[in-house]
Amino acid sequence: MARKFTESKLVVASHNKGKVREIRDLLAPFGVEVLSSNDLKLSEPVEDGDSFIANAEIKSKTASHESALVALADDSGLVVPSLDGAPGIHSARYAYNPWKEERDFNYAMGKLNLELGKKDRSAYFACALSLAWPDGHVETFEGQVHGKLVWPIRGENGFGYDPMFVADGYEQTFGEMNADEKHAISHRANAFKKLIDACFKS
Repeated sequence: MARKFTESKLVVASHNKGKVREIRDLLAPFGVEVLSSNDLKLSEPVEDGDSFIANAEIKSKTASHESALVALADDSGLVVPSLDGAPGIHSARYAYNPWKEERDFNYAMGKLNLELGKKDRSAYFACALSLAWPDGHVETFEGQVHGKLVWPIRGENGFGYDPMFVADGYEQTFGEMNADEKHAISHRANAFKKLIDACFKS
């Protein structure tokens, strides 16, 4: 039986404003005050796990320990089977542009398109959500959404690799969908449904 979340505040263990905004939207119905790692000036731990779940747990435990609040961390990324699962858990690192010396997803999508060439463009987004309490208890859930990668990229909504990903059964990229449409089917939404059902619904 999963532990229920009963507190009024929650820290999202992320410095990514897009991700924090998406999680804040998903938790809005539960009246939870959502803070971010940025708000609380928390550190960014080294994500040296070998899976999305391992990295999510590293982040949630660190943020909970530092803030003394329940912390929710997300580790997510794009998995391309024809590229041996890349960029996978290194999705953010893969987006590092050496010329700009910063994370640049337009650069990353261009690089991905070149690497794919004529290979199979099937791909999926995976998301692991980890909820950690200051006493060390952790609940973790995983979700996926499958689809294919398109080129050229389309749309300016969402973030990360959204403009080149089309989910199975849809014609718009995640970058073309509005937030509600994407929330309804995304990997994060799938993981969130499991989290909400287990930890937030009475």
